[in-house]
Amino acid sequence: MFQSVLMMGGLGVAIGTALVIASKAFYVYEDPKVVAIDDALPGANCGGCGYPGCNANAEAIVNGLSDVNSCVAAGDDVAMAIAQIMGVAISDTEPEFAGPGCYYGKDDADMEYAYQGITDCRAAALLFGGMKVCRIGCLGLGTCVKACMFGALSIGSDGLPKVDQEKCTGCGACERICPKNIIRLTSVTRRIIREYTTEECVTPCQRACPTGIDIKEYIRLIREGDYEASVQVIKERNPFPTVISRICPALCESKCRRLLQDESVGINNLKRFVCDYEMNQNKRILPYKAPATDKQVGIIGGGVEGLSAAYFTARLGHSPTVFEATDALGGILCKAIARERLVKDVLDWDIEGIKEMGVTVKTHVKAGKDFTVDGLLKQGFHAVFTATGGWDSRLARGGVDQAETVFPGAYLLIDLLRSQSDKNITIPLGKNVVIVGGGIRVPDAVKLLKQSGANKITIVSRKQYEDSSFDSAAIDVLSKAGATIIYNAGVTKVVGEESNLTAIEYAALDTGEKQMIDADTLFIASGRFPELVFVPVIDDESDHAQDGQEKIGPLVWEGVELQKKPDTNMELGLLSSQDVISEYPSAVASINGGRKAAAAMHHLMYGIKFQDASNFITDQSILQDVTVLKNVDVLPRNIIKLNNEQKGYEGGRVSTGFSTGFTTEQAQAEAARCLRCGLVCYEKSKIVG
Repeated sequence: MFQSVLMMGGLGVAIGTALVIASKAFYVYEDPKVVAIDDALPGANCGGCGYPGCNANAEAIVNGLSDVNSCVAAGDDVAMAIAQIMGVAISDTEPEFAGPGCYYGKDDADMEYAYQGITDCRAAALLFGGMKVCRIGCLGLGTCVKACMFGALSIGSDGLPKVDQEKCTGCGACERICPKNIIRLTSVTRRIIREYTTEECVTPCQRACPTGIDIKEYIRLIREGDYEASVQVIKERNPFPTVISRICPALCESKCRRLLQDESVGINNLKRFVCDYEMNQNKRILPYKAPATDKQVGIIGGGVEGLSAAYFTARLGHSPTVFEATDALGGILCKAIARERLVKDVLDWDIEGIKEMGVTVKTHVKAGKDFTVDGLLKQGFHAVFTATGGWDSRLARGGVDQAETVFPGAYLLIDLLRSQSDKNITIPLGKNVVIVGGGIRVPDAVKLLKQSGANKITIVSRKQYEDSSFDSAAIDVLSKAGATIIYNAGVTKVVGEESNLTAIEYAALDTGEKQMIDADTLFIASGRFPELVFVPVIDDESDHAQDGQEKIGPLVWEGVELQKKPDTNMELGLLSSQDVISEYPSAVASINGGRKAAAAMHHLMYGIKFQDASNFITDQSILQDVTVLKNVDVLPRNIIKLNNEQKGYEGGRVSTGFSTGFTTEQAQAEAARCLRCGLVCYEKSKIVG
């Protein structure tokens, strides 16, 4: 008996000792903050924060990799509790919610076969991509509804998913599980910074619109008599709607699917109708904005592109300031368009609307003279965008009597060539000079540079050696002058320190490989300065100036080109076919340039990776379409009556000297002609009898 007790006691001591040793050897430290935050989180493990579960997100919050309000499934009370645990302040976040992107269910869309398999969209998609003729259309089997853990999704009577925005947390579970990528998270920011892709249902008219307005949606709202909401949709992508409704080339109408049956819908006239409605109400209809951030943005140039960039930047929640060299905003719209076509009151109305979005404007200030890019960055601006316009804008403001510079060390090649005959044009040169482009006038420019003391001259040409603009005589001249020609390359970035340009980055167009070369002076062979976003280069030992304080140490900055839609690497770099060489072909195109600039600044300020461009919709994209309409009644287009009126306001009504626009009855009738197209779907006429 005693022996048994002794043996059991000894065994207990041995096991206890082993457990103590094991607990010490295999002890895993749990940060009490992680434990506390994990307890505060709802435990949904939905993945909406970007991490596989709540515990992983708690660790990310403690390590500074995730925000205290990163949990989309929780409310403000949870975010406040986590902020208290971390001892930090909390800022507002922009709500995101799911947005279905298909408009025709199984009963209305053309079908290829009747699906009778597993009730799951992923299973149906395995069978020839699904039962719809449209290859990206919603299959309507409710897989996204089952994936939603918050009861925010349901299948409507039309067979398409419906979102309850009050219940939707923006976790993205539906987006991740949809095999067609037709349901996506949406927000003000996402709609501004994203380009349309081949996975989205973008109608022919919308694809043709340079600004990408959701045309069928604003026409639908006109059809329903909701004019204010219609203006909201237009202002999602167009800060100059009243102006554009008078001068737009209406490219959208040339792609209207009704042309297959009769005449295009009067899209631009409908836009004018609701925009004039807003003016006649004398009540501004402002679009939605993201919550305010601490980011200050400088925009050089108060033309259409610059004001558009400021407008979209303000809608992203940032604080933009426009620097304009003249006394008036609007650029070419203000200086060059005949007033009988565009009354000043109309232009002023849209410009005031842009200002009301939170845009600060400073006039009579010129880049390179009254302020500099590096100076703005040192003052605390987080990004600076150059939108000074082209040669036409420069002529309009009388800026051709001397060389202009927008950012340190950069000049137009035309000013260098003009300096030979005009002694008032002087350009300070560094030892390392780079010329981008130039054609047959490059040899003349190189001679001038050598005479002025340039030591090393590099020419970056987008053309191949055999296709270059240089003949044997020109190449001989360049060779004797010691100039180096880099063929088949494009400049993608400029780099500087303080008020000096120090280097440029170029990319080989065939491989995309990038290299840096020293540069003190840069000459651009086009009629305008390139559209670049300038940001400070932040290292681990220094940070950006805060609250207007000067940055300590030398400022290093870089100017980055805007994102393009490259089918190949041939679009990389300055002076590509997508770059504006002198002026935009239309004001509506420059508006889209401003939106792209705002998107680029947003990405660069936050270090966000640019959207994958491989599936952007381009002119070369092969998309589904239809060549004939079935069951569509012929309806004549409503024509506006031309009327010579006095300019300005008259009896509370907008008078432009161009036309009075649609009446309410005409607008309703014309809106009813819209087929509410999808990618291949459209609204068919109801069969009577």
